[in-house]
Amino acid sequence: MSKEKEIKTNAMRMLERAGVSYELLTYECEVFTDGVSVAQKLGIPEEQTYKTLVTAGRSGEHYVFVIPVAKELDLKKAAKAAGEKSVEMVHVKDITALTGYVRGGCSPVGMKKQFATFIDESAGSFESIYVSGGRIGSQIKLGIADLVKVTRGKLSDVVSAADDE
Repeated sequence: MSKEKEIKTNAMRMLERAGVSYELLTYECEVFTDGVSVAQKLGIPEEQTYKTLVTAGRSGEHYVFVIPVAKELDLKKAAKAAGEKSVEMVHVKDITALTGYVRGGCSPVGMKKQFATFIDESAGSFESIYVSGGRIGSQIKLGIADLVKVTRGKLSDVVSAADDE
């Protein structure tokens, strides 16, 4: 039996505390890799793989958006969902201090603080989706209902309509 124990991230610990079952998938990676490449590396459906984006509203509040990896966040739709006049992306240099996670390893679950979370409505068409496991090199597959519950999230239309990448 190996003495090495799987190092759990905040996301994993929070899911376990909430009694949420999840599947952990890992891949070799030292630096940030885009979500489409991650889905391809893991052989998981790209359309079920979601990225986590953090924004700041004009009010100074922060918001989390979980959207398909191949899509772009529509800032106007995001602001409307959050009840803000406008929102803008948080600078990469501020991500770790704000969330406790690094770029490319930012999970919507287990951030330093619970921010209002909006999950693109497309996730509602799947039983489960893949999100970051809380560090570069890990993804978590979990039920959409569980993700909504643990993040206190809301399904919302927040991606650009003209996204045909």
